[in-house]
Amino acid sequence: MSSNLSRRDMLRLVGLGAGAVGFGGMAACAPSADGPEEDTAKSATPFSFASWSLADNASKATIEKLMSGYGSKAGITVNGVPLAYNNYLNQLTLQVRGGQFTGAAQMDIAWLAGLAALGKLRDLGDIAKDAGYTEAALTSGQVDGKQVGLPWTTAAIGLIVNRDLMQKAGISSAPATIADFEAALRALKGTGVIPYAASTKVAQLKDILIWMQTFGSPLLDGDKVTVGDDASVEAVTWYKKLYDEKLIAPDVERIDARTLFAQGKTAMYDDAIVGRDFVVKGSPDKSIADKLDPIARPVKNAGDKPRAVQWGHAVVVVEGEGANTATDFAKWLTSDEQTVLGYFKDLSLPPTTTTALASEQVKTDQFTSQFSERITATATPNPFWKYPQYAQMESAISEQVQAVLVGRTKPADAMREAGRAVQALIK
Repeated sequence: MSSNLSRRDMLRLVGLGAGAVGFGGMAACAPSADGPEEDTAKSATPFSFASWSLADNASKATIEKLMSGYGSKAGITVNGVPLAYNNYLNQLTLQVRGGQFTGAAQMDIAWLAGLAALGKLRDLGDIAKDAGYTEAALTSGQVDGKQVGLPWTTAAIGLIVNRDLMQKAGISSAPATIADFEAALRALKGTGVIPYAASTKVAQLKDILIWMQTFGSPLLDGDKVTVGDDASVEAVTWYKKLYDEKLIAPDVERIDARTLFAQGKTAMYDDAIVGRDFVVKGSPDKSIADKLDPIARPVKNAGDKPRAVQWGHAVVVVEGEGANTATDFAKWLTSDEQTVLGYFKDLSLPPTTTTALASEQVKTDQFTSQFSERITATATPNPFWKYPQYAQMESAISEQVQAVLVGRTKPADAMREAGRAVQALIK
């Protein structure tokens, strides 16, 4: 896709490809591509549920159990549509745009604006009002103030450390400021581990955005891109210093970082709350779960609020046949206490309602409780998510940051170029 596509261009292009990808288990009748048709059914009707979790062996059985449980309760069949995560958004967008999918769908909160721009998602504001979701969870499912998704799990991307490795380096408490953080990294380097398995590959260098915000860059002011301001340049200059001093390593992305962390070769890395399961299952250290410690991101100046980017899943409803029942399913799936606590038990994904989060089951899970208090509590959405082209924007910045890391360009020049490239994508 051209880097100069506007939102309208993107939607038109998607429309040309609609129907190129087929879904299994669709309702026989789907709405036309001209616009969403309202579901007029007065009783429960079968519907489809698209989910990448259905395509993952680790979560498939749990989701199928939930679908079966709701189907039995409502006296209908929920047709599962498994789609691999890496192709999920593209395939779902094509089918929704072409009128070939209606029902409920799991969504990464980063994708909501792009799908909502198609104009076929049901407004779930009235449904969400009395469901007991936390305010942070509610906002994660909103686009321009409209509740397009019901929050299924809400957390953030934050720093996870190995408490044992930290203590061996003489670090007894989480570094509070950037200066403290640098000192901790140097102490860790002296023990022979990679101090911080930060993202340094283009594919995951979007992690630099939260450091830019930590240094004071808003990234976006209205529709004006601020990448290239003093704070963003300072952040990238600092990141380059860590790279040159071997406090972070080259050629690392999230999967690499998880592996290094699981093997005890690094003391800290950035991840979502789901990272715990990947690490525990992949580690030869059977006691590593007891050593994991989520910490607040250090701040530039004492008293600043720690930064974190929201992470989570929502359930959207695509208007058309079965949408009424799909809406009831979405609410049940995300807010029924027994259902969400069962989901948490099976997959360790935190619920989104106040009562479920306050339950003993969640409160006694120390890692989840600490992650919520130290990281999720101050998390905010990536400001670029409101644009369908957000992935291109992140890539434009990541490519320039990597150029700085390998010495091809200077931080100020790179960030000015990145800012211009991102601004050109906003139409």
